[in-house]
Amino acid sequence: MHSSRTQGVFGVGNPQADWLVIGEAPGAEEDRRGEPFVGRAGQLLDAMLKAIGLSRETNVFIANVLKSRPPGNRDPKPEEVAACLPYLMRQIALMRPRLILAVGRIAAQNLLATDMSLGRLRGKVHHFGELNTPLIVTYHPAYLLRNPGDKRKAWEDLKFARGVFRQVGLGNLGDRT
Repeated sequence: MHSSRTQGVFGVGNPQADWLVIGEAPGAEEDRRGEPFVGRAGQLLDAMLKAIGLSRETNVFIANVLKSRPPGNRDPKPEEVAACLPYLMRQIALMRPRLILAVGRIAAQNLLATDMSLGRLRGKVHHFGELNTPLIVTYHPAYLLRNPGDKRKAWEDLKFARGVFRQVGLGNLGDRT
C-alpha cells in the first residue's frame, strides 16, 4: 500500500488537544497535501466542529486509522489496519485525549474491534484503550455530503459528544493524571 502513496498522512491539529477525531484513511487530496480531512469533507468536518465550539487549529487533533491512502480509495484491508494501528495507538498514548470522536463506520469498527453497524454504535459512550478514554461514534463527513438527510443525526451525535466531554472535564468520567 505504501507504494501507492505520495506521503504518509499522520495527523493535523494541536497534539495537546483534548479532542481526537479519527477517520478511516486518507483520500487522494489528503495524500497529495499530507493532511487529513481536506476538501469538501474536511470543510464539513471543520463546520461541524465549529458548531460545538472547536477547531482543528486550537483544541482538536485529527488523524486516521490508516496513514496511507488505500489504492482506488477502497476500504482498508485488515492487514493494512493491523500495520497502522500500532502507530495510532502510540499517537493516542502520547496525546492522552479526553475524548475520541470516531467518524465513520470503518474508523468506529476498527477502534472498537466490532462489526456492529454505525447505527448501533451511535448514541453511546464507548471506552477506548488502557486509559478508558470515552469514544463517541458519528457519521463520516463524506457520507453526510452524499446523505444530507442524516446531518441532523450527526448534530445530535456532536451535542452528545460535547455533553460527555463536559462530564469528563468535571472529572466524572475519570482523571487524566
